[in-house]
Amino acid sequence: MLCSKCSKEVADGSKFCYNCGAQLAGQATGPATVPVAEVPAKRLRRSSADKKIAGVCAGLADYFDLDPTIVRIVWLLAIFFAGTGFLIYIILWIALPLAPARGAITATPGAPAQV
Repeated sequence: MLCSKCSKEVADGSKFCYNCGAQLAGQATGPATVPVAEVPAKRLRRSSADKKIAGVCAGLADYFDLDPTIVRIVWLLAIFFAGTGFLIYIILWIALPLAPARGAITATPGAPAQV
């Protein structure tokens, strides 16, 4: 592509000339619209995959991007030292919905199971 002002070669798709800075003909000056992928909202749920008792600690770990073992240790310390950790665990067990299984396998009759 050639610049109409200075007649120098410019790469295709450029909005301005590299040499003289002139706006190239046929190019819009508005900002380019880039499609933004919709990010699903993060929801607090009990884990269905990594659970030991009810999945509350693993669900909290998923929500806060932590290691589930760390959350379980902190929860045990809250139960032993504060005493209210057990009651809060039971309340969260009842209140939090169970997360859907990741990559649930649907088996068809007569087909071998895939692991």
